[in-house]
Amino acid sequence: MTVDLSDVPVDLRDAVAATLATVGVADGHLGVELVDAKRIRALNCEHRGKDTPTDVLAFPLDGTEPTAGPRELGDVVICPEHCTALTEAAVHGVLHLCGYDHEADQGEMLELQARILERVA
Repeated sequence: MTVDLSDVPVDLRDAVAATLATVGVADGHLGVELVDAKRIRALNCEHRGKDTPTDVLAFPLDGTEPTAGPRELGDVVICPEHCTALTEAAVHGVLHLCGYDHEADQGEMLELQARILERVA
């Protein structure tokens, strides 16, 4: 089993791979796309009902349960002009794809994100 990062920008692959390894995902495919403020605003409005640009959105597909065949983890969409660091946005988005939710947990996701960023910085 392998992780397919062919649809992740080259400069973000190490951070994405480290995130997946940290949370125990050893197989599957995901994509990371960099978009402008207009596109991320439209996606944020359509999928979250928030008519404003944001830094990163995650669109999980297969969820966290095992599936038959290659696993499709989903897509992370990042707006560089609305984030402070692309690497941080990529790690954040991948954690969301893997089922983490900082709006519902007790700080675990953001602590995990910080630990990953320390290792890939």
